This record gives sequence, structure tokens and C-alpha cells, in this order.
Amino acid sequence: MDSLEKRGLDEDNFGAKGSVVSAFDAFPKSKPQYVTRTEGGGKWTVAMAVVSLFLLWAELARWWRGSESHTFEVERDISHSMQINLDAVILMKCGDLHVNVQDAAGDLIMAGTRLNKDETSWAQWVNQKGVHKLGRDGEGRVVTGAGWQNLDEEGFGEEHVHDIVALGKKRAKWARTPRVRGPPDSCRIYGSLELNKVQGDFHITARGHGYLGQGRHLDHESFNFSHIINELSFGAYYPSLVNPLDRTVNIAQHHFHKFQYYVSVVPTRYTVGSSSIATNQYAVTEQSKAVSEYMVPGIFVKYDIEPIVLSVNENRDGFFKFAFKLINVLSGVLVAGHWGFTLSEWFREVIGKRRRQSGGEGFLGTKHGYDA
Repeated sequence: MDSLEKRGLDEDNFGAKGSVVSAFDAFPKSKPQYVTRTEGGGKWTVAMAVVSLFLLWAELARWWRGSESHTFEVERDISHSMQINLDAVILMKCGDLHVNVQDAAGDLIMAGTRLNKDETSWAQWVNQKGVHKLGRDGEGRVVTGAGWQNLDEEGFGEEHVHDIVALGKKRAKWARTPRVRGPPDSCRIYGSLELNKVQGDFHITARGHGYLGQGRHLDHESFNFSHIINELSFGAYYPSLVNPLDRTVNIAQHHFHKFQYYVSVVPTRYTVGSSSIATNQYAVTEQSKAVSEYMVPGIFVKYDIEPIVLSVNENRDGFFKFAFKLINVLSGVLVAGHWGFTLSEWFREVIGKRRRQSGGEGFLGTKHGYDA
């Protein structure tokens, strides 16, 4: 004890303190006077904090989005009817248009009597934000999202399935037709129809053309089947879901112009936990061309229902599993930061030692001073 005091050593710096259990401490603590703070250590600490915050935010965002699984299976549910939802503006007067549906079961449905028709102005719709033309890629395939920028609405392109399910449970309501400014030159046709769940054709033609006994013959100079499709969907009406043909415009170059849309409908179910909605997605191909006066111009939608069901399920990790992932991320950052700091300090020490050995003036540094 006396020898320690003579040498100026503190006995508190040696041996285990406290209970017997503290002797097995795997995380020994250093007293503040034996800890040296360096500028390099501070920089590494700041860098580790920034990286940790970034990775933690990324993990939180990934956990919030969840993981999606897509599965296909043969449709087992038996249903005999299907709803079709339409909201379109045609550059013709409402009295000059006929809307009909004819399906593979042989039924002819006078859809024009079941849908709402409002006189409107073409300019009020074609200049709205989000209205775009169908595009085509280098191979001529239809690109339905052409021109659709800054999409603010949720829809099939939205990655969060829980948002789709939540918005799908809101009450469906058709928007009102805006007050007409100036003389009306177009017709807005909108509403929902209950149809047979079989292949069918949806037609919008001119009065006196296409079907016999449907009004007087319309002058050919009045034909203009330019149209804007605000909504075309199958199944329950969910205004929040964006479909391939929504907000698209197609311009007729001639009076006798025929627009054809070939739609392949796929029943789809979105599920998050115990909540789910049943709807339909569809793929579409489009063809438009001028036809002769011996053919029927108009807008024709040919739809077919696929015998499969697409199930989109969103799963999210439990809280404890998510917490363990965060701990792993922080541990990895701390280990990597410690190794980075150790290597950088070693590198600085090696460079500094080399500089001291190669430089300097005086008796030990050079020979010419001694020889002189």
C-alpha cells in the first residue's frame, strides 16, 4: 500500500468494485480523465448518427408500406351479374346518341335509358388537368398512362394496398356536371349498369345508325365521336381507383370514325388484415380508324372476363420483429463506425510516423550538420 502511495498511483483504478457480480462485468468503464476526445472521433460520431437516422427512416417507411404478395387462382365464386361504370363526354348532342349493350347471352340492353345524360360544353372537359391521350411505345403497344403527370389520386398504381382498401370503403358518388358556359355542344353520359357476367359489347352510336327502330336518321355531317372517358370500370364503383382508360381523350379525324377498345377484365381482391375489397382490373388495347359510309361509326367497347382471380395481400411485420430489425440496424452501424474510426486512426498514426522519420533538421535528422 505504501509503495503505491509513493509512486502516486491510485488504488481505485485497479480491481473490481462493488459486489462480486461486478467482477464479471464484460463492459468495463473508463474514468473520464482517461478518455481522450478527438476531432476525428467527433466526425465519425456525427456520420454514424446521420447514417443511423437515414436507415431507421428507411426501415420505418418499409414497415409502413408492408410487403405485397400477388397470387392467381381459378375463380370459384359463382356470380351471374357484373356492374359496369361509365362516365364519358361525347362531342355530340345527347338526343343524337344511342347507348346499347349486347352480350354473348343474346341480351340487348338499352343502356341509354338507364344512364344519366347531361348537356355540357366540350371545352370545359378537354382542358381539365390530367386529361391525356393514349400513347404508344416503340412497338406500337398502348401506353395508357401517357401524359398523366403529378397524379394526386390513389389508384391501382398506388403502392399502398391499405390506402386502396381504405379509400374503397368510402361512399361512391358521381360528380356533378359543371354549369354550362355558352351553348352546349356535347353530352355527358354517366352512371352504372347491371349486366350479365359474360363477354359483351358496349356501343355508343348515332341516332338511326347501328340498330333499327331507334329514331330518325341523323345527318352524317353531325357525326363527331371525339370523346373523353372520365371513368370506365367494372364491378363496384370506387371513384378513388384509377383505371387504364380514366381521363383519356380520343379525337375523331372524320365524321365516319370508329373507335374500338378491347378490354380484358380480371377480377381482383385487395386484402389488408381482415379488411378487403373486391373489384376488377383490366388491360386494354385500342384501335381507331376512319370507315366508309356503309359501316357504322361510333365508340365500341368489347369486354371479356378472365376466369381467374388476382389476390393482392399486404402483410406487415409485428412490432417485436420490427423492433429487432431496428436494433440490428443500429448495431451494424455502430460496429461499422467503430471499425472505420479504428482504421482511420491507425492510418493517421502510420502517416504521421513516416513523416517524422523522413523529415527534420538537426543533429539527429541529417548528417551535414554533424560533418560540418
